[in-house]
Amino acid sequence: MALQSRLDAFKADFEAGKPPYNVPYSVIEIMRRATAELIASGAAQRALKAGDKLPAFTLSDPEGNTVSSDGLLSKGPLVISFYRGVWCPYCNMELQALQEALPQFQELGASLVAISPQNPANSRKSVRQNNLAFPILSDPHNDVAAAFGLRFEMQDYLIELYKSLKNDLPAFNGDPSWTLPMPARYAVGQDGVILYAEVNPDYTRRPEPEDMLPALRRAASLSA
Repeated sequence: MALQSRLDAFKADFEAGKPPYNVPYSVIEIMRRATAELIASGAAQRALKAGDKLPAFTLSDPEGNTVSSDGLLSKGPLVISFYRGVWCPYCNMELQALQEALPQFQELGASLVAISPQNPANSRKSVRQNNLAFPILSDPHNDVAAAFGLRFEMQDYLIELYKSLKNDLPAFNGDPSWTLPMPARYAVGQDGVILYAEVNPDYTRRPEPEDMLPALRRAASLSA
């Protein structure tokens, strides 16, 4: 099943209040309001796009190893997924779909990483629960996400909702600022130029992993 079909099915069950979710409609309304406001802000249009240069970064993987964008690109093209956290079911389904597509990326010489504001312990949990063979890099304070134009501050009413749902982001992330990255996916050539970019302020909408393959094939042909 396509990734978006899986997400749509989950969303339908969640918004219908089916077990085990059983959320009141008021929660759905608040989430819809927050998404609509983020869309209306135009933030996604200001994020990095295809043709832009990748901001260089150096982050830690869940085991504390240092991983740099330069080091990754020295091996081939790079796929980056910005991941909100282990608490987000939509994000976890996306990671699972990326894991399924990983052999196709590797055939084209590409590496895959996820970037998340969550702390290393939660990234280890994400890797374990989603059976990932690629790393989740910790982005404290969403600083790398900000360099991509993806970081946004949560409104007070949304913070209160998250607290009521036991989604304590300061605890998950080790960061008192209530910020998140917009879900985003990038494919980057070895020269550091972004070949593919998909940013969506609606966290329930994600591109298919296969959508990046044409860009990665172009990158592979250029480096051949």
